[in-house]
Amino acid sequence: MKGHRLNGRSQNRSVAAFFLLVILLSIPFWFMGAVAEQLLPGEMPTNLPISSLMACSPIIAAVILVRRQEGAQGVRTLLRRAFDYKRIRGRIWYVAILFFWPAMMVLEYGLMKLMGVPLPEPQIPVLTVLISFVVFFFAALGEEVGWQGYAIDPLQERWNALTASILLGIVWAVWHIVPFVQMGRTPAWIAWQCMGMAATRILIVWLYNNTGKSVFATVLLHAMNNVTTTLLPSYGWHYDPFVAFIILAVAAAIVTFLWGPRTLARFRYARQGVDVQASVAN
Repeated sequence: MKGHRLNGRSQNRSVAAFFLLVILLSIPFWFMGAVAEQLLPGEMPTNLPISSLMACSPIIAAVILVRRQEGAQGVRTLLRRAFDYKRIRGRIWYVAILFFWPAMMVLEYGLMKLMGVPLPEPQIPVLTVLISFVVFFFAALGEEVGWQGYAIDPLQERWNALTASILLGIVWAVWHIVPFVQMGRTPAWIAWQCMGMAATRILIVWLYNNTGKSVFATVLLHAMNNVTTTLLPSYGWHYDPFVAFIILAVAAAIVTFLWGPRTLARFRYARQGVDVQASVAN
């Protein structure tokens, strides 16, 4: 995506160094997760392993690299992007941000019911939803300031938006494999979940590019993903990653067709001469 560099600095960023640093910073959390499995047998209430605390690794890696490459002012600019809601010029995008995942989970639950999967009735305790949203918002912030705030723009400048999304999605998914294993998931579950995450990243980048490259928008979307998963029966234990992947793959394909693989932000049926890609705030 030539010509869409953020503050003229993203071309100087090393995505490979960022990915490596994220992995290195995550290793202690993976180790703690393995130790906790031995010392604290049994499942946590929300089925999240201790290693899920690695969510802070992407933002830490981004801050370290930006501090080295761009100085203290660069770090302040990066961190402010966590709340850059003013970039979201089209308020209609809040519909996608807030309601995509609830709609997706309802669809998944309905499809599983039609498939004859025995499922308990979902419950929506208000207090649990509020607490979960706060926790998952800060977890998503720790991830997306790194994935979207640091890594995605250099990738989009080198390749098109779709390719960049897939590459980042693969890294994002592989990064989650250790926690998935520590959750006791099967290899098949992990494989489908990773493919679903790659499709999810396409949708995240699509939203990012259409909201003036708002990291805040992706943080909200990411948080809503985790919140709605916990609302499935038994804190997501009845979540089927195969069904989710089918839904997400179809959604990603529709988005790519309608908004184009090069930018994921030029609506195919917009009026001629009208570019629906959101402008990037300087």
